[in-house]
Amino acid sequence: MAFLVEQEGGVVDDVVDGAAASGDTAASFDAYVAEHRNALVRYATFLCGSAAQADDLVQYVLVRLYPRWGTWADPHPYVRRSVTNEFLSWRRRWATRQVHAVPDAALTGEADRRAHVEWTDEPGPDPELWALLGRLPRQQRAAVVLRYWEGLSDDEIGAVLECRPGTVRAHVSRGMATLRAGLEGRRP
Repeated sequence: MAFLVEQEGGVVDDVVDGAAASGDTAASFDAYVAEHRNALVRYATFLCGSAAQADDLVQYVLVRLYPRWGTWADPHPYVRRSVTNEFLSWRRRWATRQVHAVPDAALTGEADRRAHVEWTDEPGPDPELWALLGRLPRQQRAAVVLRYWEGLSDDEIGAVLECRPGTVRAHVSRGMATLRAGLEGRRP
């Protein structure tokens, strides 16, 4: 959690979890967030199925990584892996909670499709495909999104999901088979 603290002489510093952030670190972090935040939220939305939850997920990960910012030469792979790991953890925790009633807009995904249009010029996913993607097991969904949305190779996906390339191929294959079977009746 970041906040401002007034030092002696009226100097104000950024403080994160009790540690003062250097100006270079803060500038580097701000530049990274400005450049990659929308892509991270878009990626997380495809994982979560909810733009609001994706925004929370990305914010949570960035806040947690800020105190260690500057320790990576290229932070993007680490941040993407952190988003994926946090999604997998949230899914595990969410699955053990009680189910609560949700508004009809949330059930249809209409609110998320509208939110998708607000933060990107790209069209949102087909509602039927969106629903099928949401039914995939979390590892398969992450592998399919990383392959077809993020365009990563088997080795890169394996690094994000912490598994071997053969396991990645199995997740993608099974996930795509499920999606194809669900969309089979739509073909002319």
